[in-house]
Amino acid sequence: MIEVSVIIPNYNHAQFLRQRIDTVLNQTFQDFELIILDDCSADNSKEVIEQYAENPKISHIIFNSANSGSPFLQWKKGIALAKGKYVWIAESDDWCEPSLLETLVEGIKKDDQSVISYCQMSCINEHNDIIWQSNHRCLSEVIESKAFIQDYLAVKVSIYNASMAIFKREKFKYVSPEFTTYKFSGDRLFWIQIARQGKTHISGKVLNYFRKHDKDVSGKAYKSGLNFIEELQIINWMYREELIDDDIYKRAFKKQYKEYWLVRNSIDRNNKNTIIPLFDRPLSKQANTINFLPSAIWNAYKKKDKQ
Repeated sequence: MIEVSVIIPNYNHAQFLRQRIDTVLNQTFQDFELIILDDCSADNSKEVIEQYAENPKISHIIFNSANSGSPFLQWKKGIALAKGKYVWIAESDDWCEPSLLETLVEGIKKDDQSVISYCQMSCINEHNDIIWQSNHRCLSEVIESKAFIQDYLAVKVSIYNASMAIFKREKFKYVSPEFTTYKFSGDRLFWIQIARQGKTHISGKVLNYFRKHDKDVSGKAYKSGLNFIEELQIINWMYREELIDDDIYKRAFKKQYKEYWLVRNSIDRNNKNTIIPLFDRPLSKQANTINFLPSAIWNAYKKKDKQ
């Protein structure tokens, strides 16, 4: 069996593709197949991809005739083609160190119950400046499922993008296809559903480079406010599934509210009309809704919002 299936889902990232593909092919760990999916790009992505068509590592190259409308549908398509024990979704606008796969495979094999292994990343702007870096307290650590979800996926999300992680392919069959209906936060829901099935290995090494640019999906979501809608839906889902308790739910809810308050005036009004009820009526296992938000602040916001 192939050890790792690497999936590169691409849409209009021709300018980044060569670096992405080369940093996959040049990994120190070489027991992998490469699957490249293009979601009907309008740039010259096809021309770049076809230059690699004869590479023996590539098992599939697929060009969609119409855009799927969701990066997560491309994830699903690639995983269906994958033959490896593990899957690495290597985003087309990112790149990495040659030792990424070697480190992550070695880490996930430290415990038979591990289902995810991920490293740290640098967020890079268009000038190759480091905007920020993720970090972890240990060079290598394996964490139990419940603790990982509560500490690393509930309030803060430590798997910042797919390129920094691998997962056990066999666990995908237990993931609800609901994650493909999301435009922004489907990856968070995906990782939670994988993580609830076993342990997670975390490497403290910074091996992945996450590129921020004007064509990325997250930037558009933040400007529209879509991120708040989807994040609150996932937080509510975790609470209903009893993956988090009341205290963690409150902290996650408040974090979203504080972030929303800072950008509320720039968000699309149609999305604001969806977001406000989500903040106004948080879930509760009790008979009465828990009042998470300071009433004076919340009432002041609603008054301003009507102006």
